[in-house]
Amino acid sequence: MDKKLIESLYIHRPLPPEAERSLEFLNLKKPVLAERPLSGSEDIKNWRASGIGTLTQDGGRTPAGGVILRLQLPTVMPHWPEDNPKGDYTPYGRQRAEFKLNGEDWRAFNRVHFWLRPDCPGARAVSVTFFLVNDGAEKVPDPYGREGSHEVNLINREWNECALEIPTLPRDCVTCIGFSGAAFGMDRSMGDYLRFDIGEISLQKVAEPEIDHGWLPSAGGIAYSMTGYFTDGRKIAVTAGGADAPAFFLKNKNGETVYEGTAEAQKTPLGAFTVLDFSGFQTEGEYSLCYGGAETEIFRIGADIFTDSIWKAINFIFCERCGYPVPEKHGVCHCDILAEHEGVKLVYNGGWHDAGDLSQQTLQTADVVYSLLEMAERVKTSAPPLYARLLEEAEWGLDFVLKCRFGDGYRASSAGIVHWSDGFIGNRDDRPVRVQNNSFDNFLYAAYEGYAARVLPDKMLCEKLTAAAVEDYDFALARFLKAGCDDFPVFWEHTYPTSESLYMAARSFAASQLYRLTGKERYAFEAADCAGYLQKCQCAKPVGEAKLEGFFYRNWTKKVIQHANHQSREQLYMQALAALLETQPEHPDAKTWRESMRKYGDFLKKSAKFVLPYGMLPSGVYHIGEAEDEKSFSRQHLYTGAEAKENYPEQLKQGTPLDDAHYFKIFPVWFSFRGNSAVHLASGKAAAVCAKILGDGELRDIAREQLYWVVGKNPFRQSLMYGEGSRYAEQAVFLPGTMTGQLPVGVQTKGNEDVPYWPQCNNATYKEAWLTVAGKWLSLLAELN
Repeated sequence: MDKKLIESLYIHRPLPPEAERSLEFLNLKKPVLAERPLSGSEDIKNWRASGIGTLTQDGGRTPAGGVILRLQLPTVMPHWPEDNPKGDYTPYGRQRAEFKLNGEDWRAFNRVHFWLRPDCPGARAVSVTFFLVNDGAEKVPDPYGREGSHEVNLINREWNECALEIPTLPRDCVTCIGFSGAAFGMDRSMGDYLRFDIGEISLQKVAEPEIDHGWLPSAGGIAYSMTGYFTDGRKIAVTAGGADAPAFFLKNKNGETVYEGTAEAQKTPLGAFTVLDFSGFQTEGEYSLCYGGAETEIFRIGADIFTDSIWKAINFIFCERCGYPVPEKHGVCHCDILAEHEGVKLVYNGGWHDAGDLSQQTLQTADVVYSLLEMAERVKTSAPPLYARLLEEAEWGLDFVLKCRFGDGYRASSAGIVHWSDGFIGNRDDRPVRVQNNSFDNFLYAAYEGYAARVLPDKMLCEKLTAAAVEDYDFALARFLKAGCDDFPVFWEHTYPTSESLYMAARSFAASQLYRLTGKERYAFEAADCAGYLQKCQCAKPVGEAKLEGFFYRNWTKKVIQHANHQSREQLYMQALAALLETQPEHPDAKTWRESMRKYGDFLKKSAKFVLPYGMLPSGVYHIGEAEDEKSFSRQHLYTGAEAKENYPEQLKQGTPLDDAHYFKIFPVWFSFRGNSAVHLASGKAAAVCAKILGDGELRDIAREQLYWVVGKNPFRQSLMYGEGSRYAEQAVFLPGTMTGQLPVGVQTKGNEDVPYWPQCNNATYKEAWLTVAGKWLSLLAELN
């Protein structure tokens, strides 16, 4: 890693992705047990084309001698699509090539194999979508268009061997497959067309297809933290089955056995497992686990095992920079995306793009700034180069946060962008920016600006940050006094689902940050006053035989429980209470604040037991009547219709009943937006905050388990961070391209189920690389460091 850092000038050039350790690369090595060429797919007469481009039969041949079909489309069109004439979050258009099938039964095969060669002048990120349509017992695509859609990330101007495993995808009556390309505009280096050559297509049956559904790892596979384990605390790996062999072994990198443990059969509601517990081994070094003929790759035991992942997360964040020429990624971008307020305009570029698209949300950039600064403070003396690079990246984002202020409470807040604009102001590809004066946002801006003003070494910048923090807090308070907690942002922003209780947590946290910064007693009073509201929203009546309490409701009426299903800032409850105890330890209510943290910590401990032997923190308690609250339900579940309310009780019934009205869910209730990385990492942050204040080792271990889940201790035995560990899958990164350190929205569920589902099919939302998750990763690590 040191060599890579030097070669990248400490992440001033992107770290090259290590594709040879990716799931897609490794899967191509699997033995093929049976294969059938897709008959007729080489004849263009059997294809149907639609869209803004063309489908032709090229005269050349593939390396294997096959016929080439060529899909081509322009990068830019003179107008937006007819169904979206204003160009709101849309490409210019698509070109689609469909190969019709007569309801074929493909269940004898578990993989689709094909060859693609892109020829896209100047394009540094190239992808095309493969799709499959099934009209059998279970329809594909699903109502939200996710199933059967697979974004294929490609190397430009090379023949790419591609394989999509579909072991659980419905395929009993396949009526169509095909490819689709999209015109996302032109980055600085790009030409005026995208061309994709399609080669041979075949169906295959491979040995040992990947597990993509359920809790049990593949037979003989060990689910473990590929990065490693902290020296102290819990160290557990998981296999399927009931302890077929009595012992497991830990070997050092020389192959010598250094520890022998007893394999424990463990049957839980999730299934029958074998647990390999080596918590008692506390010697730092590099090791592998051996059990029943299987052996893991080398992992580390130590205090600083996640340092490399911090650098990789920085790399991901750096690659997402907006308005900056990221080498080998894109040029200066979005100089014509304009925010307007009171007759003045600003160019809305800077900070970081949202995800695999090019959208922007100012508060998300601010969240990540705070995470970078938290991490910087933890390594300030122990790792000076890392500290300096964290500061630099944070200051890049912070400049954008300040730039977006109009000085009267209003801010340029977000823009939905899925195209490279041309940089000329005044033509069709300019996009408007949402501008708002929102009190929840401004409270958090004030908190982050106040924290930055205390920790940054640039004293002149700190003066500005102090002034901005004070002003933004007052702007937020003025809006609160006028509109109350119900001052919510627009539909398109991640803060749309914010509850009253979370709002008050943010306000309290901000007030404590301002109290630390200025020493003014008014902030101490307001922080404590908000805590009183929080405590009224905390569950004090145990639910069910598990006696679950300590979680929060959306408001003091305690009718709807607080949940997150996409973006999550649920750590704010504990951050607010911890900040109060740190800044006002002698306050008369300090004991009750600590007791609230203890109750929430106990809730997390009990919740974690529902997911044993894994450590991922679950979603929590739901009430059967929550869907009846139209206002709350519609804000939590976007892009849904009447089917959401119909499916809500069905999703609860897939969980664990607690009593006549309550259920416990491992994964959130969700519909269109799926993927839980932000959700469980935010809960992990809350656990780590509690662990620190309460001195609780069990909560510390629960917080660590959120990291372990991400880097391999999950049923799929995959690292979710690209470039960390191995067997990491491609993610939806159709505009920035694959980035070392990228993290996805997260593991989803299928339909109304409450079991993990992680198919190879690569699309948004669940597999889209998302900046938020990098921020959550750093913030949790900072709390544990």
